[in-house]
Amino acid sequence: MKIDYLVNHPEKIEEVSRMIYEAFVVPTGSERTMEEVKKYFSSTYKEQLPITLIALDEGECIGTVSLFENDLINRKTYKPWLASLYTIPKHRGCGVGGKLVDKTVEVCKKLKFDQIFLRTESASDYYESRGWTFVETVEDHVDTVDVFKVHL
Repeated sequence: MKIDYLVNHPEKIEEVSRMIYEAFVVPTGSERTMEEVKKYFSSTYKEQLPITLIALDEGECIGTVSLFENDLINRKTYKPWLASLYTIPKHRGCGVGGKLVDKTVEVCKKLKFDQIFLRTESASDYYESRGWTFVETVEDHVDTVDVFKVHL
């Protein structure tokens, strides 16, 4: 498995966009369209936000994660955010997500950030087990989310 920047694999933009649209946009009832998601992922970078990483296994995209300036509208002072961590179902439980998180931390260190935030509706135990610190529980427009951070 190899982790690389999405910007290095433009042929994977459609696939990543579909993953994120189906996993995170549709379930919330957001009015954001697939085309808007695709446009967003067509404008990611290596050395400035937003950044998207992908996990590739023999050329197949098996997971993705992004680094956004903000992922919680009512917490604008927290930045940057690890967001949209997704592993395709047949590769879950194999460490793909953990490797994507580790690579995101590495990228943040390289960019001189001193901490990273994330929000989760259902994976608090996972992030606590990986050394992330609980910050607060926040009511978002759709869900109640736990906010975590890790110091770099």
